[in-house]
Amino acid sequence: MSPELVAGILDRDLRTLRREIEAYPEEGQLWEAVPGLPNCGGTLALHLAGNLQHYIGARWGGTGYARDRDAEFARRDVPRSELVAEIERARAAVAAGLARLPAAALAVEYPEVVGRSRVRTDEYLVHLCTHMAYHLGQLDAHRRLVTGNAAGVGALSPNELASARPAAD
Repeated sequence: MSPELVAGILDRDLRTLRREIEAYPEEGQLWEAVPGLPNCGGTLALHLAGNLQHYIGARWGGTGYARDRDAEFARRDVPRSELVAEIERARAAVAAGLARLPAAALAVEYPEVVGRSRVRTDEYLVHLCTHMAYHLGQLDAHRRLVTGNAAGVGALSPNELASARPAAD
C-alpha cells in the first residue's frame, strides 16, 4: 500500500460523493429525515468532507483545517453549493496531504489518538477508506428513498481507479 493508492481511492469516492449530492433533484431532499436512517444526505456529506479534511488535510497537508465534528451532525439546510465546495476542499486536502506523507510513515503510529486508541498509519488510512465507503452506502440509500429514484450514480466504480486501463479483448 502506498499513500498514492489511498489518495486515488479516496479521490474516486469523493467524486462519487459529489455525484450523489448532485443527484438529489431538489436541494431540500438532502435534509429530509427518513425513519430508520440515522443521518440525512447533507449530514453525511458534511461529515465525510470534515473527516478527511481533518485526518489527512490538517495532519499532513498543513491546511490548518479546524474540525467541528458536532457541527457536521447539527447543521441543517446547508446549500448544495456549499456541500459541493466542502467536498472539493476535501479532495484538495487528500491530494495535498497524502502527497506529503512519506511511505515510511505508513508503518508507524498515526500521529494522534483516534477513538481513544493508538493505531498504525497504514491501518488507519484503510479505515478512512472503508469509513468513506460505509457512509457512501448510507447516503445512496437515503437519496434513493427520499427521491424515489432507484438509479445509481456509478458509485465505487473500478473503472475510476487511478490504475484502470481498458481491458484487451
